[in-house]
Amino acid sequence: MGIYLPIAEISVNVFVLLAMGAAVGFLSGMFGVGGGFLITPLLIFYNIPPAIAVATGANQVIASSFSGALSHVKRGTLDFKLGGVLLAGGIVGSTGGIFVFGFLRRLGQLDLFISLLYVVLLGTVGGLMLVESVNALRATRSGAAPVLKKSGQHNWIHRLPLKMRFRASKLFVSVIPVLGLGAGIGFLSSIMGVGGGFIMVPALIYLLKVPTNVVIGTSLFQIIFTSAYTTLVHATTNQTVDVMLAFLLMAGGVAGAQYGAKAGQRLRGEQLRALLALLVLAVAIRLAIDLFVTPPNLYSLSGVGLT
Repeated sequence: MGIYLPIAEISVNVFVLLAMGAAVGFLSGMFGVGGGFLITPLLIFYNIPPAIAVATGANQVIASSFSGALSHVKRGTLDFKLGGVLLAGGIVGSTGGIFVFGFLRRLGQLDLFISLLYVVLLGTVGGLMLVESVNALRATRSGAAPVLKKSGQHNWIHRLPLKMRFRASKLFVSVIPVLGLGAGIGFLSSIMGVGGGFIMVPALIYLLKVPTNVVIGTSLFQIIFTSAYTTLVHATTNQTVDVMLAFLLMAGGVAGAQYGAKAGQRLRGEQLRALLALLVLAVAIRLAIDLFVTPPNLYSLSGVGLT
């Protein structure tokens, strides 16, 4: 069944968009990511203009994240205090990102910048996560305990000032890296249409040593409000949010996230990280192919009959 999207100015299949939203929602609930790093490229592959895909994709991230976070609230695996500090930084970063988005759009370089940023970030994060998770799986199978830093061991982050205690995460750490991480995620959210979970989850686990079971719910909590703010500002500043497209993606995403949260409970932490890493790398490779491989049908637009 086809439907016309007024802002994107394209006709699409309703069931394809619902399935797209449900699939990304499932992965959101399973891995604790908003799903923007998947939904935005998928929309671009489906010929939705990148500017519309970025701004509208953030809506689907909100729905999937809210549904997934609700499951974690019920299980008591969400650190509201840590999420609040991340959110404060996220609002500042999102505001700056909105202005950069508008500037690149006026220059006509937005589409290229978005694709390059996706390839670099997804490729780097996915590669690092895959190496770590494979090493952890090998150590587990061989019977050796994986080498992890205990909560009492400090790195350079724990020597920073302005420390705050996060009881739910069993952390006593400076708010500076937490605010910085939130700001970086907010910036990426406004530029790339992502929730930022694919960066936040490994950063919280490996840099701040937040327990994996708390990371997922806390990540989703921050993503909800950062993406909501980004969507609102995009709609008022750049007019790039297609409400009809957002509604269809959200409808599928909410249902998928509940099933994803249940599926995630059946896998160990290193298994979840390995699957997420493979998924991130697959998206990066697909985008890189589109960027660097010559398309089969080359064409150009030129003015005809202009005086």
